[in-house]
Amino acid sequence: MKTIFHLDLDTFFVSVERIINPELIGKPVIVGANPKYGRGVVAACSYEAREYGVHSAMPIKKAYKLCPNGIYVNGSMREYSRFSNEVKSLLEKYTPIVQQASIDEFYLDFTGTKKIYGSIFDVAKKIQNEIENKLHLPCSIGIGTNKTIAKICSDYAKPKGVTYIFAGMEKAFLAPLPVQVIPGVGKVMLESLNSKGFITIEDITKISEEYFSLTYGKAGISLWNKANGRGSTNLDVNRERLSISKERTYGKDELDVEVIENTLFNLTGKVCQSLRDKNWETTTISIKLRYSDFVTLTRSKTIKATNDDKIIFETALKLFKNANTRRVAVRLIGIHLTNFSEFCEQESLFDEEIKNRKGMLEAVTSIRDKYGFDLIKFGNIGVQK
Repeated sequence: MKTIFHLDLDTFFVSVERIINPELIGKPVIVGANPKYGRGVVAACSYEAREYGVHSAMPIKKAYKLCPNGIYVNGSMREYSRFSNEVKSLLEKYTPIVQQASIDEFYLDFTGTKKIYGSIFDVAKKIQNEIENKLHLPCSIGIGTNKTIAKICSDYAKPKGVTYIFAGMEKAFLAPLPVQVIPGVGKVMLESLNSKGFITIEDITKISEEYFSLTYGKAGISLWNKANGRGSTNLDVNRERLSISKERTYGKDELDVEVIENTLFNLTGKVCQSLRDKNWETTTISIKLRYSDFVTLTRSKTIKATNDDKIIFETALKLFKNANTRRVAVRLIGIHLTNFSEFCEQESLFDEEIKNRKGMLEAVTSIRDKYGFDLIKFGNIGVQK
């Protein structure tokens, strides 16, 4: 039987901001967009802010109405990534089987380690204490026989909780919980389930798998299995970040296509910089376009692996032009890169133009690392200094 941990860093962005600025401790902190512009959403918030009704993904304008005296910070993804990497390094001292599910979530496989560590609950507390003492980050840990149970457990006793469900007790533990605690149950699914009388997880288990298959398809089968305490036990230790992305929500809905294209150009430069920092290439470029009426479009194209701003921007620009067929102002534009591979040096050995281009990209990366991203920008729209 497997023993899977799910470790979730409690209010991670807020915790990091409080390390940087201890004056934020004990105060309602909201990480996200500037509320003065009334655009964007809450990326994270402290428990003090939640007492006002603020929660993640809430429009920043609404958060400000609920909590006008809160402290609003833009956040630093560079610092969040640094602390996340330190957490992962610490976890790998306990087990080599660590899958990073997101910047603040990790799965760990402790199967067969009882002779090494003794009590599984005790080792969870030891990890929790070490992360807080060394990195000053609070976390919650869930332990179960699969990833689904472990994840639900980590949310069960936040903050700083450790919840361990023994093998064979999964259904009894899940039965009284509301259906929305099941991973993958979003707002639309929740409304549908509640309208059909499924309020608790036990309600789902009383109905056959066939019913959920016919009603919701593959998502229904997955839901039924999770409700019955089943889940994956496979941890992909080589799993990389799913995507590199940048988005811009305008302070005022934008109709000027040239302005939008320039925004896309700048966002492309930033995601490409991240690619080269990791020595990665991408094969899939996607753009996200949201209009003022909240109609949202996404378009993607797969190309030969590259980390070149020019190629990626040309692809993204074409996707945008083909998608932007409405005479409606744009609220948000974004670019997303996926399907990564390590940069392959050998492909450029016999192509002088590619070698020269690579040299230029390395120079640009070096300058940006030393003096900041905004010092130099390049690509189809022109060179800006």
